[in-house]
Amino acid sequence: MLVAILLTLLAVFAIYDTLGPTLVYAGRPLIAGTVAGLVVGDLKLGMAIGATIELTALGVYTYGGATIPDYPTGAIVGTALAHAATGGFTHQLALGIGLGIPAALLLTALDPIGRFLPTFWIHRADRAAMAGRTREMTWLHITAFLPWALVRAIPTFIAVYFLNSHTVTNLQKDIPAGFTQGMTLVGAILPAVGFAMLLRLLPVKRYWYMLLIGFVLFAYMNVSLLGIALFGLAIAIMFVTLKPSPNQRETSNV
Repeated sequence: MLVAILLTLLAVFAIYDTLGPTLVYAGRPLIAGTVAGLVVGDLKLGMAIGATIELTALGVYTYGGATIPDYPTGAIVGTALAHAATGGFTHQLALGIGLGIPAALLLTALDPIGRFLPTFWIHRADRAAMAGRTREMTWLHITAFLPWALVRAIPTFIAVYFLNSHTVTNLQKDIPAGFTQGMTLVGAILPAVGFAMLLRLLPVKRYWYMLLIGFVLFAYMNVSLLGIALFGLAIAIMFVTLKPSPNQRETSNV
């Protein structure tokens, strides 16, 4: 029960962090899956599932009220159900991806409800503002978050609390072996697809030499990904620091 409540609160906080202050980027599948792993007691599994789903979610954003798969909730549900399953880490990872991504897709059917219902709150808040009832207007804006939260909290709690280890074990037996093997293959391919999508968003043609530096560090000098990331961070800081400001450019032109 406690784990189900904590994961439900995590799903609620993920959408709150996405809509509001963006405190820890809890709306990203990597963060949501990692925290879910901490809650269920398997950090490595939660991080792996969250990272894999994160690669699926790269470049996918909601613009103009468009509904997209709820990847953070999918990472939470996938981590919880995969942890309850039997088998090795690879099998649990494949199961977590196989359950997390469909869960994220299914929640797209509930997301319009969470977006539509706050309209009633906002219209009443408009009337309260015209009447000068500021306290009522404030509470209406705060409670308008409830539909957003409930369409994620209810499915998460049901999935985590009622789908116990016995249910997940039976579900494992019903899933064809070919599907599990396919999801394992997908989990291996997704990183490459994710990085390819990321490269399409980045100005690779302009800064191709940065890509070359990273390739040389990894392929020929056996530098870890963390080391390459820190090296790239140092180059970015140098680039921003040494780049002349617009005022300096105007002065040099004069």
